[in-house]
Amino acid sequence: MQAPPDEPLDEVDEIAAEEGALRVDIITTPEDEGLRLDRALARHLPELSRTRLQALISEGRLAREGEPVTNGSAKITAGTHFTLDLPPPEAAEPVAQDIPLVIVYEDDHLIVVDKPAGLVVHPAPGNADGTLVNALLHHCGASLSGIGGVRRPGIVHRLDKDTSGLLVVAKNDRAHKRLAAQFADHGRTGPLERAYVAFVWGTPELPSGTVDVALARHSTSREKIAVRREGRFAITHWSRLAAFEDEQGRPIAAMVECQLETGRTHQIRVHMAHIGHALIGDALYGSGQRTRATRLGPQTRAMVEGFGRQALHAARLGFEHPATGEFLRFESALPPDLEALEQALASGH
Repeated sequence: MQAPPDEPLDEVDEIAAEEGALRVDIITTPEDEGLRLDRALARHLPELSRTRLQALISEGRLAREGEPVTNGSAKITAGTHFTLDLPPPEAAEPVAQDIPLVIVYEDDHLIVVDKPAGLVVHPAPGNADGTLVNALLHHCGASLSGIGGVRRPGIVHRLDKDTSGLLVVAKNDRAHKRLAAQFADHGRTGPLERAYVAFVWGTPELPSGTVDVALARHSTSREKIAVRREGRFAITHWSRLAAFEDEQGRPIAAMVECQLETGRTHQIRVHMAHIGHALIGDALYGSGQRTRATRLGPQTRAMVEGFGRQALHAARLGFEHPATGEFLRFESALPPDLEALEQALASGH
């Protein structure tokens, strides 16, 4: 948005005048009341990290009611109008790498992949390359979206390294913006479907249920997420698909489907552990339930104790196509390691 030639550009307009820049309008809601500014913005712009937002604020790219803002820790009130000028897309730092991809669907706007367990989604400290982004850069070339200068081209949502399954990636900025809006909306105003299959310790007594507790970063462990009253709201709907018994016929484990109403970091893993049904193989949140494996038969016990990841698979993904509006729905069968786990638990040997 550039001012007419006969009007001088102020600091905010100079930023907005950058070629390819994008101005975003945000009006805070009652849910934002009393939050730090950077936290509130992160709620409205989930595709941008708080670190990225703080950097944009320090660069003078944020205005409140037309006045520049530089303090990201300021508390805000509902009904305040902010404008954020996002810089032009930056070239992705990751290099293209010829890494095999399982492509479920692809067109000019997006690509849906079936991610294997063990593949990191985007480069980060400790995983500089060999990621899904590196593979996508090789497959898609320069078409990948880099909206907002975020160096995670095309990534709309993420899966943990050791979670397998379906993931959609945008191939241009328009598709990225529209897909990100769907995921940020959590399906409230349009169809969005995210269903996971998980193998958990214990058998839920009820056939289905909902976990509705807020999540935030753990107070002492930066790698963990915890249930915290002051955290971001998070809702998981679960249903029992199968129950497994030990050799004495006692309930020992279950296969459940988890449907996300929100998409917080580690949401399913933390929510299921919170109700006493941590995921099998989850070393971060399920260590307290490992003793249950001692009740399994020797073959099943050996498989469970040697299972190298959380038993979680993104099995179903549905969303509106960002260009056509058509609802797309994809399904992914259990990968071989989870199939083998299911068979072992069912046999009880």
